[in-house]
Amino acid sequence: QVDSEGNRVSTNTEASGRYHTDWLNMMYPRLRLARNLLSDDGVIFISIDDNEVDNLKKICNEVFGEDNFEGLIAWRRRHNQPNDKSKMIAKVSENIVVFAKDSGVLSERKSYGGLPLSKERMAAYNNPDNDPLGAWSTNPWKAAVGRGGTSYTITTPTGRTYTETWYGNKDTFDQYLQEGRVHWTDKGNGLPRIKIYLEEAKKEGQAAINFFTHEKFGCNQDASSELEKIFNRKGLFDNPKPVMLVKSLLMLASNSDSIILDFFSGSSTTAHAVMQLNAEDGGNRKFIMVQLPEPTDEKSEAYKAGYKNICEIGKERIRRAGEKIKEENKDKENIANLDIGFKVLKLDTSNIRKWQPDYDNLEQSILDYVDNYVDGRTELDVVYEIMLKYGLDLTYPVDEFTVAQKKVYSIGFGMLMICL
Repeated sequence: QVDSEGNRVSTNTEASGRYHTDWLNMMYPRLRLARNLLSDDGVIFISIDDNEVDNLKKICNEVFGEDNFEGLIAWRRRHNQPNDKSKMIAKVSENIVVFAKDSGVLSERKSYGGLPLSKERMAAYNNPDNDPLGAWSTNPWKAAVGRGGTSYTITTPTGRTYTETWYGNKDTFDQYLQEGRVHWTDKGNGLPRIKIYLEEAKKEGQAAINFFTHEKFGCNQDASSELEKIFNRKGLFDNPKPVMLVKSLLMLASNSDSIILDFFSGSSTTAHAVMQLNAEDGGNRKFIMVQLPEPTDEKSEAYKAGYKNICEIGKERIRRAGEKIKEENKDKENIANLDIGFKVLKLDTSNIRKWQPDYDNLEQSILDYVDNYVDGRTELDVVYEIMLKYGLDLTYPVDEFTVAQKKVYSIGFGMLMICL
């Protein structure tokens, strides 16, 4: 564990008798806070190895509720096959625990998305009847046993009738008929199926499953290569997450204007993934990265490159990744408007000195408090503290003016004016 300045204040080795307890005590308040911060249809993804996955699931059941458990994803994070004979089972995967703030709201609003269609899935779409809406596949209209639906009679183009339980009501079916979306099987004698067009399917995406392969979602080696390309240097960060993995999770659980919070942000893969996805689909997602300034080892490549703590790696990655994304997508419409800016804020005590007078020498106490700012703090530090206390977004622009030879700060284009 480290303090707010990144100094190590305790250890939690596996040999410790309180190893699991210490980890749980660290995670529990963070998860309680995370739940409070989630929107009603929000989702949390927690990456975890085998050591604590069962404990994590139990805490999440308590914090989020068992009914809001969405799944446990196994992600293959290593593409190679280890040959470690010291263990019976070599570890190549990692777990991603998924909980919703409220699964009922998530389902009702259909707030979750899909993943890009696979090549195999797209190959199933064709256009044998030259439909002007393009390639299509079909879904059955007859309801599966036990799925429920509406019962009525349908007459085929050849005059055959079927009285069955169908997925939708008669009005919906008639609308599909009018739109030319009904495909009759067996040359017009068989059951009807409903056309699903490829372009619609691409927008809707493919349902996710609970096993993520390294080919489709990337692996640690891919992530290391991504960092190497951005920094032109190897070995800056151990076991980073690949952009494709995080981007896929964003596709599943965010919309175009979501706020994505990562409170163990590491090398800031999440920020990179947010900017990448915004560039691809024109979204306006925003990110908040939270990371203790944990010092880098003096013998590490990161330290030698001038990054004295993990936060410095993340900040530089966001700068470089943003510019790289803009350059790679420069031919896209509106790419110039892609927001790759960010602000860096450090958690600290108040900038305002606490009033603690010496009552035996009150006059001197008052003189000492003529300047009531903490030493070393700037006016801008105070401005941001006032914004926090007023509940204003810290992302609002802060402009500086001079009025009557005094410095004035305009927050959010005049939403709030501050003169100190």
